[in-house]
Amino acid sequence: FSFRKLWAFTGPGFLMSIAYLDPGNIESDLQSGAVAGFKLLWVLLLATVIGLLLQRLAARLGVVTGLHLAEVCNRQYQKFPRIILWLMVELAIIGSDMQEVIGSAIAINLLSMGKIPLWGGVLITIADTFVFLFLDKYGLRKLEAFFGLLITIMALTFGYEYITVKPSQEKLLQGLFIPACQGCGTPQLEQAVGIVGAVIMPHNMYLHSALVKSRQVNRADKREVREANKYFFIESCIALFVSFIINIFVVTVFAEAFFNKTNADVNQVCANSSSPHSSLFPNNNETLEVDIYKGGVVLGCYFGPAALYIWAIGILAAGQSSTMTGTYSGQFVMEGFLNLRWSRFARVLLTRSIAVTPTLFVAIFQDVEHLTGMNDFLNVLMSLQLPFALIPVLTFTSLPSVMHDFANGLFWKVAGGLLILLVCCINMYFVVAYVMSLDNLGLYIGAAVLSVIYLSFVAYLTWLCLIALGASFLACGN
Repeated sequence: FSFRKLWAFTGPGFLMSIAYLDPGNIESDLQSGAVAGFKLLWVLLLATVIGLLLQRLAARLGVVTGLHLAEVCNRQYQKFPRIILWLMVELAIIGSDMQEVIGSAIAINLLSMGKIPLWGGVLITIADTFVFLFLDKYGLRKLEAFFGLLITIMALTFGYEYITVKPSQEKLLQGLFIPACQGCGTPQLEQAVGIVGAVIMPHNMYLHSALVKSRQVNRADKREVREANKYFFIESCIALFVSFIINIFVVTVFAEAFFNKTNADVNQVCANSSSPHSSLFPNNNETLEVDIYKGGVVLGCYFGPAALYIWAIGILAAGQSSTMTGTYSGQFVMEGFLNLRWSRFARVLLTRSIAVTPTLFVAIFQDVEHLTGMNDFLNVLMSLQLPFALIPVLTFTSLPSVMHDFANGLFWKVAGGLLILLVCCINMYFVVAYVMSLDNLGLYIGAAVLSVIYLSFVAYLTWLCLIALGASFLACGN
């Protein structure tokens, strides 16, 4: 083991880990703390471990083949399924980018004390495209250093909230290592499902498999490939541990301060602190519901304006970093699936425009206090796209014709298959619960028709995956 070699391979894992710290994850964390207290911390730990194991497969694919996941899909799948797969992944990137841009816009709104509207924050956030292009021009290491700075800002800001609130360490450890949820009902169960859905992002598999290509590896030398796989896995462990600690900060702050609080409790505290936002919380005994915006407001009411502004800085860092990695993902996906050879500026401009245009419309026609429903819809959208990243990555890492001596063994085939089945089932539950909550017959019929088409395509990908895993009797001819 060499720390110098580890440093040489350090970078891709930290860029990948930013997807575990985007505004959608932060919102899931704070809602988990407010709804279930410390009881769902073990779910967050489990989701992060599952995410790490699946990211390992994506990284190995890139290291061994020298191709990222979108390029392998382009070579291995037939034309029609390949196009559908590309569209599904683009939908996931657009949904993720909308969350990230809206998160940044909310942070800017909080920092400006409401003077900059949501649409203004979106326009400001678009400028990060040029920051991305400027840094990318000077090499990937500069870009990785910039993302390292943003992760440090998140650690410091959310760490400040953690120190200010002083959560119970005993409850934290119990919630982390005792897999139970005493007294939990439907809201807590839906929150647990939401945690898994928010942590494991479909486009992140494509991103990680591409980022590892930035390091020079002699693929003719098996020892060197094996060494690269080892160091990338160690780096991913460190990166996801850092992201897990930051997520823990957010969950425990809201678990300690706002679990079992009612709207009336918060309304009274905000009114006493002369907060201009006290009208956000009706004076009733319903359980407090928080999102990124309201979360910052209640922190400001309880712990002073500094807590509000530091929270907003952390959300801004999360939004800016994750929206740039989303742009990066879009670039690789479009390049790989469509075999495009455009200039970097043209590719980034196109992928950015696709994501930002619907976000701008949402920001113009929705006020900042009523975006939670939009966030739920985007989480459902990304949950639906998850099989289109996880099934291909297991398929190709199990194929000897693609991975040669580094193809998955029996353990990884079985464990990977079970993990993907678990994650997809959890996300399907989340989707069904969301559709049922809409309480509209027309939407039910539409969802039923779309689900038949959707499940047919997932079944097709699963069929090919099972053949790759060794069920050769399912193959028809070649």
